[in-house]
Amino acid sequence: MSSPTAPIVVGYDRSQESTAAVNWAAAEAARTHVPLRVAEVFELVIMDRPSPGKVVPLAALRTARERGLETLAASIRQSHPHLQVETVLLEGTPAPELIEETSQARMLVLGTRGLGGFGAMILGSVAVQVSAHANCPVVVVPPDTLPTLHAVRRVVVGVDGSKVSARAIDFAFQEAEALDGQVIAVNAWSSPFSTYENGKGELVFDNAQVRDAAEVLVSEAIAGPRADHPDVKVDIELVPGRPAQVLLHAAESADLLVVGSRGRGGFTGLLLGSTSHQVLHHAHCPVAIVR
Repeated sequence: MSSPTAPIVVGYDRSQESTAAVNWAAAEAARTHVPLRVAEVFELVIMDRPSPGKVVPLAALRTARERGLETLAASIRQSHPHLQVETVLLEGTPAPELIEETSQARMLVLGTRGLGGFGAMILGSVAVQVSAHANCPVVVVPPDTLPTLHAVRRVVVGVDGSKVSARAIDFAFQEAEALDGQVIAVNAWSSPFSTYENGKGELVFDNAQVRDAAEVLVSEAIAGPRADHPDVKVDIELVPGRPAQVLLHAAESADLLVVGSRGRGGFTGLLLGSTSHQVLHHAHCPVAIVR
């Protein structure tokens, strides 16, 4: 676990998507009174044959990138005068370098897609890889993220009773407290019961009974964080349906959607489950993936 003063790290590559991530991360760092670390990965691409035209020396490219980061840091400090901002130019491949940054970070913030992404892709490969392997929560910020109009900030969190979900709940309460907002604890339930009648296999269950079991599961899951954050208002939503669709609907007017990297139904070998993968691709608000 990172220290309380660990920085928020944000990946930057001069794209519109990464600029949105920087803006979100700077506001988050200012709210939580922790440093902001802007990380750009300088990926050297070696070609067999040089391109025609002027060849720019490697040192000059690196210097230009460093100056660009300094200009960005100055702009952030102008918007957030009390925020401690540092920049770093890393050399290597984006995903591994950013994953390394997560070892000492409070969270890592990324845009949905960088300059190297294909135009038709909603979510870039770097965001997927880092979300699956990071050592801290990863927040992926859509480029069209806008402040919500409701008076109280809303943090939606998926609850399924798993250990990863428990860590997601802790993170959601921390974020809601920082936002002076509320937690919406969402459980997508379906019937696990089946029986046989008249010699034929039929699905038989009591909706009320299943819903009551879901309510107990959620109440127990949020009891500890609720006690640790007594000023955070909590609403519980129990909705029948598939988890991804239920969470996406609940997060339509949310400031943040928080999910565990893998739920109870996931295969143990998968680092990123189907639900977290789907909400990353389709959510219109920032999504936090907690491992």
